[in-house]
Amino acid sequence: MTTVAAPEFQHRTVLLNEAVDALDITGVRADGIYIDGTFGRGGHSRLILSKLGPKGRLFGFDKDLQAIATANQIDDPRFEIVHDSFATMKSALAERGVSHVDGILLDLGISSPQVDDAARGFSFQKDGPLDMRMDTTRGVSAAEWLATATEQQLEKVVRDYGEERFAFQIAKAIVAGRAVQPISTTRQLAGIVANAVKTREKGKDPATRTFQAIRIFVNKELEDLEAGLSEAYALLAPGARMSVISFHSLEDRMVKQFLASKAKVEQPDRRLPIRAVDLPQPLMKLIAKIKPSDAEVKDNPRSRSAVLRVAERLPFAGAGA
Repeated sequence: MTTVAAPEFQHRTVLLNEAVDALDITGVRADGIYIDGTFGRGGHSRLILSKLGPKGRLFGFDKDLQAIATANQIDDPRFEIVHDSFATMKSALAERGVSHVDGILLDLGISSPQVDDAARGFSFQKDGPLDMRMDTTRGVSAAEWLATATEQQLEKVVRDYGEERFAFQIAKAIVAGRAVQPISTTRQLAGIVANAVKTREKGKDPATRTFQAIRIFVNKELEDLEAGLSEAYALLAPGARMSVISFHSLEDRMVKQFLASKAKVEQPDRRLPIRAVDLPQPLMKLIAKIKPSDAEVKDNPRSRSAVLRVAERLPFAGAGA
């Protein structure tokens, strides 16, 4: 596996204790198998490992080579890192002889080190190459996509993934801008967007939604989330829990709807002669919805939009159902 040195960018793990505590790694569960689907800089993984017993195991997943480099510094036989998306967790664990786990944690979105490193191209506040890929070993960069996408494709991505009401104007401006010179840096793109967006919420940069949209598209974040939630559910043993932290409405809506679909079932007409024991049963139980405390938001403003949702697979829901 190719690794790269992790640069010195600080990352404060959001809802650290809340997300790990929600997995209930206590008693016999301390010797269970867990997944950190978004290793990042390892805050959640290290706390999970501190709660695991000697027989416990933790599998981490991440697409980012710098995250993999950090994970490789953890010297613990109970831990293994996988360089891939959490959307592949079921097949990846099957290759390792694991069919069910006792808890799964997903911390969605982008990490502070990714934003703070101008060379990654995620930030409109710092000039750098317009890359935006979480995994720089595969896929097309943001600059490559912007050079070839049609105006209609640009508008759709910015509107759907950025929830941007000025998507049409931004797409038109990007096409006009690239006709003059290739859009290869973050400042170039941010300037084009700023000129196309005439009004914006107070304190919010005009490029915020566009950068979010392109990042989500380039990294296939919503496709990964849709697949990952299904894979995670299939891996959960009866009584196991899933903790998911999301940072924007598109992610949170998907998580909320997925968990709700497992926690609620259509009940047949009461007039039908069906025994109570034969009635459809929910597959999961919703445990909690948690937001950062005022103190955490004050200490780490990037946590303000975070939402943690926790659900538990019910014991009578057959594995793989």
